[in-house]
Amino acid sequence: MERARRNAAERRAATDRAGADFTTFLSGTAVPLVRQIANVLKAESYSFTVFTPPGNVRLMSDKSAEDFIEITLNTEGDAPRVVAHVSSHGRRVIDEERVVGSGDPATISEEELLAFLLKALEPFVER
Repeated sequence: MERARRNAAERRAATDRAGADFTTFLSGTAVPLVRQIANVLKAESYSFTVFTPPGNVRLMSDKSAEDFIEITLNTEGDAPRVVAHVSSHGRRVIDEERVVGSGDPATISEEELLAFLLKALEPFVER
C-alpha cells in the first residue's frame, strides 16, 4: 500500500509540473503560433478562428464547427502529454488525437509545433 501511495503522489506531482509547463507552453508558444497561422490562413482565403478557453487552444474553421485542431494536455495514462484533437469532415473524415512532438510541454519547441500544425492542416487546405 505504501508503494501505491508513493506512486500516486509521484503521479500527482508530475501532473502538477506538466500542468504548469503546459500553461507556459500555451501562453508563450501555442496560442501566439496558432493566431499567426490563422492570420496566414485568412490571407490565403481560408477563414479560421482561434479560441482560447482555459487549458487549451482551438483553431476552428469558420465554415464548419466540425473542422478544428485543438491542443490540450492529456493527464490520463502513464505520463501527461500534449495532444491535438484533429477533426475534419471534408473529403476525408478525420477524427483523431495525436501526440504533439515529444508530448512533454516543457520541451516542445515552436518549430516542432509548427511542423505538427502544418501537417495537421493539410486536410483543411487541400479541398
